[in-house]
Amino acid sequence: MSHAQNLGAGDALGTGDSYLTLNVVPQELADVAFDRLRDEVKWDVMHHRGGEVPRLVAVEGEVGSDGSIPIYRHPADESPPLHPFSPTVEVIRQHVQKVLQHPVNHVLIQFYRTGGDYISEHSDKTIDVVRGSNIVNVSLGAQRTMTLRLKRDRAQAAHGDTDDFNPEPPMPPRPTQRIQLPHNSMFVMGPETNAKWLHGIKQDNRFITMKSPAETFQSGERISLTFRHIGTFLSADQTRIWGQGATGKTRETARPVVHGAKESESLVIAFGAENHRSDFDWDEHYGAGFDVVNFKTKEDEQL
Repeated sequence: MSHAQNLGAGDALGTGDSYLTLNVVPQELADVAFDRLRDEVKWDVMHHRGGEVPRLVAVEGEVGSDGSIPIYRHPADESPPLHPFSPTVEVIRQHVQKVLQHPVNHVLIQFYRTGGDYISEHSDKTIDVVRGSNIVNVSLGAQRTMTLRLKRDRAQAAHGDTDDFNPEPPMPPRPTQRIQLPHNSMFVMGPETNAKWLHGIKQDNRFITMKSPAETFQSGERISLTFRHIGTFLSADQTRIWGQGATGKTRETARPVVHGAKESESLVIAFGAENHRSDFDWDEHYGAGFDVVNFKTKEDEQL
């Protein structure tokens, strides 16, 4: 029996606090947004554990009047620089905020160039995401399928414990949801879904003749925009950090930024715990804050 469900708009996704919305921006914008983004966005490469991730990326955000910027930390050796919202991204952001009814001040933009580009299963890291806020992914271009899969510890708890005296049959495959993300759609992920399920975009190396028109739209290229409400900030010169995920919680108590792999070990361990545990204790792992930014710098590589 299959443990995978095919779900979409109108369905309660994940734990029920997530959903898919179609036609998120007006048609006249949807018709031109992909081409505009491909030209406007300052695409970059990102590295994780020394290797290049299989997609192009860019980071944009709301720049304060003093030049301060929001920062979203996740497992990457060194994230691309943040640029102010480009014109088309800003228009899309306004539509997103109307649906969410809360602000978003940061976006990670990813360019899936072919079906071979992908992102591995993970939970979004929430040290810097304003607690209780939703995370939003807007899809433009070719349709790809997002997979939600229940975290292993959650599935094991539902199956029941085993021991030598009361053996149980092997745990069945974890419940999985497959959600098609067509052009001009928006997947809204609630905090509970992010805590208890992993999400990712698998490779799709099928022959083009096996794909639907939606999957070959824009020559098979997809741009995704992941908007977040961020509560941690860097100063204009990026030497000081404050806010929700930092040790100094206010601008007045900002602390110097820390760089490098050695200083980041504890935060990387916390990231791993959030990725694997559905009962992740945010206050225990993140509450005191961290002032490390890049986990592996160009200087580290030269040592």
